[in-house]
Amino acid sequence: MLPSGRHRTLALALGAPAFAIFLMAGIATVFGVRINTSYSLPLGLYATTNEPTAELIEFCPAEPFASESASRSYRTRGFACPDGAVPLLKPIVARPGDLVFVSPEGITVNGRLLRRTQPASEDVSGRPLKSWPTGLYGVGPDTVWVASTYNVGSYDSRYMGPIHTSQIRRRLRPLWLLRG
Repeated sequence: MLPSGRHRTLALALGAPAFAIFLMAGIATVFGVRINTSYSLPLGLYATTNEPTAELIEFCPAEPFASESASRSYRTRGFACPDGAVPLLKPIVARPGDLVFVSPEGITVNGRLLRRTQPASEDVSGRPLKSWPTGLYGVGPDTVWVASTYNVGSYDSRYMGPIHTSQIRRRLRPLWLLRG
């Protein structure tokens, strides 16, 4: 049964913007543009690149981190990752050959402590978080470490440890950012 009168007007008023957003996101994906609405990086548009040295990556977390991040709504539902949630977009902070030290103060790379990388003991909903074990790690081949220095609440290598390069879906660069 189709809505009539005021209900039809309301359905169109609500449906049209949602459809427009869905359409723009689809078009952006086709042209290699990723819309970031997460808190880990500035809100904006990011373009895909083939540059292996790109500072940003989009990746699907491995288990058990995939299930944890999806079930706790750190990632929204989507179709891109095998677990049915959207990929994470994070900056690479350490590459093969780097030394990473994980501590309660945060992630240190090659002797430099990265700001805002202190692991939290619980998330914003009060659920416990288990940080990556304290210690010194050499970044091995085919792995990277990712961490947001933009948001202290980011779910990244402070909890997941190193990311295997096979998890990387895309490499990105900022295209247009909304500064807050």
